[in-house]
Amino acid sequence: MTNPPKKRTRLPVHGVLLLDKPVGFSSNDALIKTKRLLNAIKAGHTGTLDPFATGLLPLCFGEATKFSQDLLEADKTYTTVVHLGITTTTGDTEGEQLEQRAVDVSIEQIQAVLAQFTGPIQQVPPMYSALKRDGKPLYEYARAGVTLEREARAVVIHELELLDYSAPMLTLRVKCSKGTYVRVLGEDIGAALGCGAHLQALRRIQVGHLQLEKSITIESIEAMPEAARLELLDPVDALLSSFPSITLDEELSVRFLHGQRLALARLMPDLPVTPGRVRVYRASDRQLLGSAQLQEFGILAPERLIQTGTH
Repeated sequence: MTNPPKKRTRLPVHGVLLLDKPVGFSSNDALIKTKRLLNAIKAGHTGTLDPFATGLLPLCFGEATKFSQDLLEADKTYTTVVHLGITTTTGDTEGEQLEQRAVDVSIEQIQAVLAQFTGPIQQVPPMYSALKRDGKPLYEYARAGVTLEREARAVVIHELELLDYSAPMLTLRVKCSKGTYVRVLGEDIGAALGCGAHLQALRRIQVGHLQLEKSITIESIEAMPEAARLELLDPVDALLSSFPSITLDEELSVRFLHGQRLALARLMPDLPVTPGRVRVYRASDRQLLGSAQLQEFGILAPERLIQTGTH
């Protein structure tokens, strides 16, 4: 009788991995597979990408999960191919075709419409989305043939650049605020041009300050020796690198980790001038202690704390 295979012991892995999500994977599928490849105890992603979309999916492991909300709030940048003339039930290639119209639009017409959708706009969330109504995601209603009223939401399209137009394909670069549905943007552009549209392709190239160029594919991770995979992780503070830093001595570090507010103005004349969010380190070992709000009069209020000595 053969013994059952030994269950692998999960590791306390901490850090950030920039994954290039493949087409066909849900964000959760990609997370589960990567978590298994790194043999990690705890992991989470920082905002979903549709299964038909590809590109940057930052994954947080261990202590880094405490800061994943920041990337949910961050601006995102995409490249997308909009197929003019055809509408679908989902606004992308996964849905059934609804209508087909002739495409007869000029570059000038396209540029004029893109200008209309640049800046603050109102957007109605799609039925095929994970937004919940009465505890159930909208896509479940949609699959059952039920359409619910949805309120328009305010989003911001920071940049909307025409990269290429080879009728009926329109290639765009979109930099937008959180909560923006690029599928809906593509549909709305098609409607404004009078021909309808759906997304042929969608690739996320930036989340906050994190960029696709530094990402890795699941296939590449699988091809690596297991011992080398943890070297792919950026440190936890990679998520906080856009914030000013404050370094504390041993005594202040202990007080900070106990959640105490610290009056630093008299002790540290080189504090950042502008109140706001900061990352906090211990001087002796440059250990990240967590994030904090630097308030008026040099008051440092702890926000999210790191369990030190574990990574």
